Amino acid sequence: MNATEALNIAIYGLARPGGRIVSSTLEHNSVRRPLADLRDRCGCEIVSIPGDAHGRWDPRTVIAALDEDTALVVLSWASNVTGALQEIPPVARACRDRNIPLVVDGAQICGSYPVDFKALGAAALAFTGHKSLLGPQGTGGLVVDPEIAPRMQPFKRGGSGTVSHSEAQPENLPDKFEAGTINCHGLSGLYAGATFLLEHDVASVRAHEMALWRQFRDGLRGIGHVRVYGPDEAERSVSIVSVTIDGMQPTDIGFLLDMRYGILTRTGLHCAPGAHAAIGTLPTGTTRFAMGFANSGADVDAALHALAHIRERREPLSDSVGARVAGVEIGT
Repeated sequence: MNATEALNIAIYGLARPGGRIVSSTLEHNSVRRPLADLRDRCGCEIVSIPGDAHGRWDPRTVIAALDEDTALVVLSWASNVTGALQEIPPVARACRDRNIPLVVDGAQICGSYPVDFKALGAAALAFTGHKSLLGPQGTGGLVVDPEIAPRMQPFKRGGSGTVSHSEAQPENLPDKFEAGTINCHGLSGLYAGATFLLEHDVASVRAHEMALWRQFRDGLRGIGHVRVYGPDEAERSVSIVSVTIDGMQPTDIGFLLDMRYGILTRTGLHCAPGAHAAIGTLPTGTTRFAMGFANSGADVDAALHALAHIRERREPLSDSVGARVAGVEIGT
């Protein structure tokens, strides 16, 4: 259905009771909560590599944490809070050399950054359909190394349409991990989005998005009291920019952008409180912008104008409006 289900399939399929799992403090709750469950219910040891103020972890620290007892590594390729690209390839090589399965959260990268799963050498890579792959919500997928798949336990069991005489879930892929009726209509939409991206070339899509990212970041320098989070270099980021305005709540900023300027953002903690702890934006979070393939330079200019106007007026929402939107987070 989404990257959350894909990550749960991979994590629970590869984890073992009492095993040692290496991850980071920056992960989305789709990783953080399954690992906490495995720690509390199954006695797994969870090693969390810290992130820095840009939302990045050091690959040398991750590799140094790998030992003979490490059974699994789970890491995101790009932060959904700051857009920071993580150095996954050296970690993947180290895991492969030690025969440790690596599960990659690719929700923020697939469709906006070239990915060669076979060359990467990870055990599994999870993705969602509704972000850069241009598909509908409620779609996603999991790419699994066929040599690793036999080691994975199914996350759920049920109808597969094959080997129906057996009580056991089929071992063949994808049936082993796909029990029940799947969202065929949604996946048709995801197929259309992926086909479009292949026709336009993902590298070209990234070049377009990152040009908008630079335009937005450059424009933010001219707006006072706006704080920007994440890497300064385009080659170390995807097209996500998180901001705060001094003296204003991120939820208020997002609400004003939506209601007065027709600009949609995501506000709050983005289901990744550890990342916000690393960049210093707990407990209120940030207002997050994302530049997509369909956006233009005019869209960026409009967003900059709106932010400058909001910053200049610094209008608090009325108590009644604030009460309706307080604490609400939508999407991931």
